[in-house]
Amino acid sequence: MGASYWPLLLVGGFSLLSIIGCDCPRDGLNGEPGRDGRPGLKGQKGESALEGNSVPLALLKLKGEAGPRGAQGIMGPKGYSGHLGHTGAPGQSGEPGPNGKQIGPVVVAPQKHSAFSVMRTSAVYPLYAQVVTFDTTVVNDPADFNVESGKFTCSTAGIYYFTFSSMAKVSMCLSINSDAREEVAFCDFNRNYDQVMTGGVVLELQVGQKVWLKSIRDLQLATDVQDRKPKQIIFNGFLLF
Repeated sequence: MGASYWPLLLVGGFSLLSIIGCDCPRDGLNGEPGRDGRPGLKGQKGESALEGNSVPLALLKLKGEAGPRGAQGIMGPKGYSGHLGHTGAPGQSGEPGPNGKQIGPVVVAPQKHSAFSVMRTSAVYPLYAQVVTFDTTVVNDPADFNVESGKFTCSTAGIYYFTFSSMAKVSMCLSINSDAREEVAFCDFNRNYDQVMTGGVVLELQVGQKVWLKSIRDLQLATDVQDRKPKQIIFNGFLLF
């Protein structure tokens, strides 16, 4: 039973001490703040913002403001020419221009003309050094060519073009002759099959000058003259301007 008196004794002791007064220890005043400690070690480098998985997608889409435009660089070397592109579609037709104004009276001079085309269909070989004559007239306007004489007489001065063609199985030489210049000769020698010989010349003629076709002797054989196969010759001439 004595053990139950101890709490009562302790309570009474504390009450007595509070009445007498006790110089018991108390909390002191706060001291001055201490100095900053030394800086800690540098932390490790973190992951890049573009590579890290923890960076929000919205931050990755942010775009900074454009900086000022830089100076123009030096012009580079010229490149190779490219392939030609496709032809573009034709453009729209423009509006018609204003009508022209007549300044003075219009005088249209009559256009002069002269043209002929004649044929020789005889099987007889043309005589050497003789004017070739013809038996068929295709065109003769205005009748400047004389079929009987085989000569063309200029009625309108100007530039003319004369041409001939012949087809035969024998050797033949023909020349274009005129009062304007010396003869121009052409030859085609036998190759035992139908052969065509052609020739032509441009002449400047004055009124009254003549032009004709002539047969000449070169390397033809005697059998060429005796041959009676068809020998067609066509002689043409016309005024150019």
